[in-house]
Amino acid sequence: MADQTRVTIRSATAADETDALALMEQLFEAPGGRAPGYTPERGRAGFRGAVEMPGADVLLAFDGNQLIGLASVYADIISIRYGPRCWLQDLVVRNDQRRRGIGRLLLDAATDWAREHACTHLELSSGSGRTDAHRFYLREGMTQSLTFQRWIE
Repeated sequence: MADQTRVTIRSATAADETDALALMEQLFEAPGGRAPGYTPERGRAGFRGAVEMPGADVLLAFDGNQLIGLASVYADIISIRYGPRCWLQDLVVRNDQRRRGIGRLLLDAATDWAREHACTHLELSSGSGRTDAHRFYLREGMTQSLTFQRWIE
């Protein structure tokens, strides 16, 4: 694992939109895929919403001035059984920066953000083909469950 001391994590601002959306493109590479109906306009609107909403954030990891990772988080529902949930929607580390511990730093930052927003747990879903990501989440102490989804068109 390379030196993490140079890595800083901060909340995104509107000025980070272009770089953040360029990094998000790596989530669409195999074994991932482009979400149904995704357009650059939808990506921009989603980024702006996450940056501007009080119950959401985009956490950016930098090595110096270079963006190397991103996690978007949302305090989105209050479950009757579990209490307030933090949903981790996007977690991506630049391909050439993987295996440096950046994913762990972002997951820890997302957990801290959730705690600061009085959430009881952090939850995410991951595509079935993302076996490397699944191993990472399990290694980081997350438990695996099953989710279902329906796309609304």
